[in-house]
Amino acid sequence: MKISEITPFIGAEFTGFTYEDLQQQDVFDQLTDRLARHQLVVVRGLELAPEQQIALAKRLGRPVPFVIGKYRHPVHPEIMISSNEVRDDKPVGVARVGNFWHQDSTFVADPAPYTMLHGVNVPSTSGHTLYASALDIYDRLPQEWKDKLAGRTGVHTVAKRLRIRSEHVGLSVAEFRALIDIEHPKVRHPMVQTDEGTGRPYLYGSREYMDSVEGFDHNENEEFFSLVDGLLADEDHVHTHRWTPHDLVIWKTRTTFHQATEVEPGVPRTVHRISIEADA
Repeated sequence: MKISEITPFIGAEFTGFTYEDLQQQDVFDQLTDRLARHQLVVVRGLELAPEQQIALAKRLGRPVPFVIGKYRHPVHPEIMISSNEVRDDKPVGVARVGNFWHQDSTFVADPAPYTMLHGVNVPSTSGHTLYASALDIYDRLPQEWKDKLAGRTGVHTVAKRLRIRSEHVGLSVAEFRALIDIEHPKVRHPMVQTDEGTGRPYLYGSREYMDSVEGFDHNENEEFFSLVDGLLADEDHVHTHRWTPHDLVIWKTRTTFHQATEVEPGVPRTVHRISIEADA
């Protein structure tokens, strides 16, 4: 069994561990400690039944069912199935999830603190996941931008990425936008926050899940989004997770930027996702 740092910026990797090993309190304590300090933990090749994945998630908090029922696991609603596979002429799950840089669910008032993915059927040649640290992104902001963002509030929305469903057919663009504002009202979060695990400041927000920074004009907002896009594009500060069978990946949603990459045509890929809220 081995525990190693993935990059100087984000990630710790556990190799050679079994589900039974993680049942030991001292081993699980090491996992949660690394998660707190490194934002992202990868447990390589961890074979898990859905019930076991849920049991691990419960040790971090409270697993919550995915908001769209048809993409939930048929037996375990806590699990969302992300998949491009089709069985009996029906999609197994939702395809093309998160193919853009984001922090999970910033468009809700109180995002769940952890996300957990388990690789059920994963190719090694495509469908990678990119990760970057929001702490590192803040560190690399020019000082003038740190000063400009200090005390600012970000306006977050799912409007840019909300999927059009069957019940939206026939709505005008204006009607659809109005419906989004009713069903998914904008929320506000401080642009700079402090990570509890490290005490370091981090940037909270990015282009696709944000409307604007309050007090910025159009040009300032575009300059801000372009700056963050550029920092996220720096491959020297990004970890590319190349999946191997049964990998378990856990991250802190507030401090971890991530992006799914495309899967080669005709190549099946299925992962099980659990969103984990804090215990009440």
